[in-house]
Amino acid sequence: MATIGELLSAAVERLRSAGSDTPRLDAELLLARAVGADRTGIIAHPEIEVGPGAAAAFAADVDRRATGEPVAYIRGVKEFHGIALATDERALIPRPETELIVDTAVDEVIARLGRGAAARQGSRIRVVDIGTGTGAIAIALAVSLRRRRLLEAVEILATDVSRDAAALARENAAAHGLLDVVRVEVADLLPPLAGSFAIVLANLPYIPSATVDVLGGSADHEPRLALDGGADGLDLVRRLLGILPDVLEPGGVAFLEIGADQATAALEAARVALPDAAAAVLPDLAGRSRVLRVGTSAA
Repeated sequence: MATIGELLSAAVERLRSAGSDTPRLDAELLLARAVGADRTGIIAHPEIEVGPGAAAAFAADVDRRATGEPVAYIRGVKEFHGIALATDERALIPRPETELIVDTAVDEVIARLGRGAAARQGSRIRVVDIGTGTGAIAIALAVSLRRRRLLEAVEILATDVSRDAAALARENAAAHGLLDVVRVEVADLLPPLAGSFAIVLANLPYIPSATVDVLGGSADHEPRLALDGGADGLDLVRRLLGILPDVLEPGGVAFLEIGADQATAALEAARVALPDAAAAVLPDLAGRSRVLRVGTSAA
């Protein structure tokens, strides 16, 4: 029987030749899945022999990865903001850069509670996550607030135009015990009579159509609906900005993910849609433009 180290070495070479950007990481994650261990154990014990069944399962997964299938889809799970989310072809794979929206939303909820925004008995801070996909933003926000014992202060709606994605989001909400807090609905941006919200969050498709055509890699396996943002990538962002005056309550704020090269166009779109609002672009940890923040004045 081959050892962990031997299997990893062969797989890394295979995946490197196939064009993987992270062949070592991919191989470690897939072998950990095959043997039923965590990645740390795989790294720490290269001398352990792997049984034929696990070795065959690993080889099959490596074959799938070598054809370009994302590791997240092969494993059926993706880590995001410290939680595990079921992930498959029904929705976009959550990206680390989207965690910035969760962090800013948590800070916003805490700030509003500090200002007494939910001080009236029975009132809650209404939050909506538009284009929820796996439910990553809504669920990670809810988990973060639950850890802080603040979950009862919010009401969270998550929407997606894809019924398949909405079903996956519900499954993830159920897995984290949040179906009573995170309500998932199928809607084109927002359902009718959704009301107004204190906080609007969105990771809508923002990749230009022509770019989606040549992305390759994971994008070849992800739903185009979750990637294609139109000619310049901002079609859906502009649509959402256009309805924000009717969606944001006085003093409300929206956090919308954008591409690193879209700051100028996104700020102009915000100015046109909400000329009296305060708009700014927040950078991610790498210093790249990542989130458009739009805030309305209090009544």
